[in-house]
Amino acid sequence: MSVPHRVTHTNHSARTLARGLGWFSIGLGLAEVLMPGKLARFLGVPGNEGLIRACGAREIATGVGLLLSDDPKPWIYGRIGGDALDLVGLGLSIEKGTEQVNAAIAAGAVAGITALDISCAKGLASEGQLVTEWDYSDRSGFPQGADAMRGRVEAEFAAGRAEPNGYPVSTLLH
Repeated sequence: MSVPHRVTHTNHSARTLARGLGWFSIGLGLAEVLMPGKLARFLGVPGNEGLIRACGAREIATGVGLLLSDDPKPWIYGRIGGDALDLVGLGLSIEKGTEQVNAAIAAGAVAGITALDISCAKGLASEGQLVTEWDYSDRSGFPQGADAMRGRVEAEFAAGRAEPNGYPVSTLLH
């Protein structure tokens, strides 16, 4: 008789996405830490290099956390929070900066990445949900027990070989 078990499953696609987002965070963070002046000029907010460096350090920290942690959930939530801060900063760049178009493009890119972060967070949250899994290991797949079925097919094939063309005449007439 089959028995139900309550289990949780790992969401491999969400964990793979989290790993990719970790590498993306490290790459973006390195760009922000190593080239804050160029990014500040591109976004139209020269003089904010320290803030861009701080955002880069945050990106690197969340990226390393995603790659090294067995539980990526808190790090993904950290990315979502960081994305919200980035969007606020980019919104101010659009409003008061000298390169509004570039800041708007960057805000669109951050919004897209935020959607990926939220999707990943939802996938990781589903790992904690219990699902019912049935255990059918006590079943053989035969209409009767395995011992009762053993040799039956061979006997049917032997009977078929005794008939002309391998089939009994009564089957051919129907």
